[in-house]
Amino acid sequence: SVLSRYENQITILSDYLEEFPETDEPVWILGRQHHLNTDKSKLLLDISARLWFTYRRKFSPIGGTGPSSDAGWGCMLRCGQMMLAQALICRHLGRDWQWEKHKKQPEEYHRILRCFLDRKDCCYSIHQMAQMGVGEGKSIGEWFGPNTVAQVLKKLALFDEWNSLAVYVSMDNTVVIEDIKKMCWSPPQGSSTAHSTAHLHRSALGRNRNTAGFCTGWKPLLLIIPLRLGINHINPVYIDAFKECFKMPQSLGALGGKPNNAYYFIGFLGNELIYLDPHTTQSFVDSEENGTVDDESFHCQQAPHRMKIMNLDPSVALGFFCKEECDFDNWCSLVQKEILKQQSLRMFELVQKHPPHWPPFVPPSKPEVTTTGAELIESTDKLFELEEEFEILTV
Repeated sequence: SVLSRYENQITILSDYLEEFPETDEPVWILGRQHHLNTDKSKLLLDISARLWFTYRRKFSPIGGTGPSSDAGWGCMLRCGQMMLAQALICRHLGRDWQWEKHKKQPEEYHRILRCFLDRKDCCYSIHQMAQMGVGEGKSIGEWFGPNTVAQVLKKLALFDEWNSLAVYVSMDNTVVIEDIKKMCWSPPQGSSTAHSTAHLHRSALGRNRNTAGFCTGWKPLLLIIPLRLGINHINPVYIDAFKECFKMPQSLGALGGKPNNAYYFIGFLGNELIYLDPHTTQSFVDSEENGTVDDESFHCQQAPHRMKIMNLDPSVALGFFCKEECDFDNWCSLVQKEILKQQSLRMFELVQKHPPHWPPFVPPSKPEVTTTGAELIESTDKLFELEEEFEILTV
């Protein structure tokens, strides 16, 4: 029966592939190459394995009194969730992990899903992202741009000890190798300076754990590069370099789309981008008592959407994941070879040293609180409630 379900799934997915043109050109999906003529079913299974986050309704009101649906305003937040979720899949399950309907999945998979459920106590929920966006100047219910969602993910990751990601968001179209290595080799908070120095000179030490259980080696890197690839329309000079990013094994795709209409781009075919569309409103899904999640609505089982690259809004954000330092070194080499040396007008810069005219780089650290991000927001709400009660009593 399991084999039958698997074969039925391939048949259903193959039906949708009729929308793809007959072509010998390869399809690239997040660093993997597929050929429509020989492995159509593998292509669609690869796409359907990506976690798909869409508008939801009937979740608890954001901030207690805010919206209970993100329809109409949360599409870029959902795209940011999809990019981050792909990084977590690569971190815990590997890029080649595949999802199949009704198949039992590992605990790590359900734990990843629980990070994104629409509840205020989930570290990357719509609640957390919307409320963290207030610090970036965005009101709850206001549309985010690619850079804003990148900054929000960077802040929320500081409270996420299980995934323990180092999130680097580039400034001024410039990726600084020195700063990334400093951040990814930062010791756990509370370690001594001597301890820090020891781990910076670690080449023969490998990945160790201290007595608290924290990893003292390379911290897995989520690298986000916000870009402006033109003024009102994308400049054609960037197209080849942009497509090249989807071929890299470290690729997490790109955030972008059209004004106030965000998509999560995961690959390309010719001069068409392939993307997951968050503009479907589904009902809120919570976890079961045993911690599993009914996950069928978190995977897009229809043919992916496509759009011409030239229709892309020039404001985008590229994403890459480097689990080990060697992955980052390989990414740097690929950028030098495939993007920087080929372009007269560079899409972004990759430099070895921190620019001297920039402010000093300080790796981001969690604020001095003992709560998680969700509990911090909740405790802040309670603090405001207590202040209001005190004012009433004093009056």
